[in-house]
Amino acid sequence: MASARVQPAYCRGTHTIVVSMELFGLNRKRLCEQLRSSKNVPQGAFVLLQGGESETRYCSDHEPLFRQESYFHWTFGVEEPDFYGGVEVDTGKAILFPPKLPDEYAVWMGRLLTETEFKERYAVDEVVFSSEIASYLKGKSPSVILTLRGLNTDSGKYSREAAFDGISEFKVDNGILHPVISECRVFKTDMELDVLRYSNRISSDAHKEVMKAVRPRMYEYQLESIFRHCCSFSGGVRHLAYTCICGSGDNGATLHYGHAGAPNAKQIDDGDMCLLDMGGEYYCYASDITCSFPANGKFTEKQRGIYEAVFKSSRAVLAAAKPGVNWVDMHLLADRVHLEQLKSLGLLKGDVEDMMKVRLGAVFMPHGLGHFMGIDTHDVGGYPEGVERPTEPGLKSLRTARTLEARMVITVEPGIYFINVLLDAALAKPEQSKFLDCEKIDEYRGFGGVRIEDNIAIHEDGMELLTRVPRTVEEIEKLMEEGRSQHQTPLPQDLQQLKR
Repeated sequence: MASARVQPAYCRGTHTIVVSMELFGLNRKRLCEQLRSSKNVPQGAFVLLQGGESETRYCSDHEPLFRQESYFHWTFGVEEPDFYGGVEVDTGKAILFPPKLPDEYAVWMGRLLTETEFKERYAVDEVVFSSEIASYLKGKSPSVILTLRGLNTDSGKYSREAAFDGISEFKVDNGILHPVISECRVFKTDMELDVLRYSNRISSDAHKEVMKAVRPRMYEYQLESIFRHCCSFSGGVRHLAYTCICGSGDNGATLHYGHAGAPNAKQIDDGDMCLLDMGGEYYCYASDITCSFPANGKFTEKQRGIYEAVFKSSRAVLAAAKPGVNWVDMHLLADRVHLEQLKSLGLLKGDVEDMMKVRLGAVFMPHGLGHFMGIDTHDVGGYPEGVERPTEPGLKSLRTARTLEARMVITVEPGIYFINVLLDAALAKPEQSKFLDCEKIDEYRGFGGVRIEDNIAIHEDGMELLTRVPRTVEEIEKLMEEGRSQHQTPLPQDLQQLKR
């Protein structure tokens, strides 16, 4: 009896998840089904995508670590650069066009794969070297080539349209594909959800190791280093999903701290609140998790008050998240809980509903509540045609204003921050300043911020929490105390005193 053919897969060891190439075959099937149902797509249409290109840093020969272009990865799962890929819409047949590299590349890059080997690796129907794209397509005579060009509503940049020598000889449409494939990416298959669960598990475990290892007098970048190591060593994660944010003290009030001008370089002080926003990605599928905790392992009264205010808003949103719920309403729910809690702490006074009318919540949470997540951290599809972006403070920063549907994956990341420029602006506006207790507010200047960010999948009957980290004050303090009673990640000899 013949043995069953083993499906090609991506895997980084027996301790990691196995991702079958069937995942991408299913994505292509979904895409073709949607295109065939469109009145704008004639029979004989051919999808053509261009993958990411190999690059060097500025004018040097240094090659940054390659990461595949997201639409191309969603469609084919190819790891290498400089590929093209095609799909026959009528049949679903998939064709890869890898680059034809000179033989001498094998000396530096290892053995060059053949067309047959690429076909088997990525479970496609056919492989033809990219130098033959034009002649291949002439033989197929597609009625139209569908290329990808469309606006990313988060970045404001356009996707790259495939181009090759001779494409002008074909009928090309660059407007049909983008909205269809973007919408496909919004709704995750079971196989995609499995990979996102894995990315969350690995990143959650890494966050817990950081919380156990942190000590006052360490540097923020050392926490980033621990996270990177745990994701890579334990999870086979080579890429992080975005630049790590490791803010301590007042740095926690800088929403995208950690960039080149503020490279997680501060030494952490005893008494600092830490805000760590970090996520790994496995096979290009992301996670996006934020944990907030005191550097010394014990919440002060002020830290506890602000943390529990954010925790209550986070859990209110999680309890309400389900199909049919509008994301703008979820943001407003988080705002309302924040204002109620800040009032109970004595920072605000007056009627909460009146505060909502003047958008006081945006003073303390100027960013949006969350965003779609998948192959991109800020995943596509937030504002398709017909969905308008709000214009009010706070709400205008929402990366989507859609109504939740099953199979969406979205982050829930409420936060409260004490940002001087926003506080000063609010104090200068009579309609907002009347709600602020100036003396009490001043006590929190320099506090930084608290953000709690979880990733959830929307299901027919509610939501699934993908992130697995301690969230209550008691859970966090217990884990950090455990870290102080154990030997954690080794530190250089001159930092050993920090473990005491």
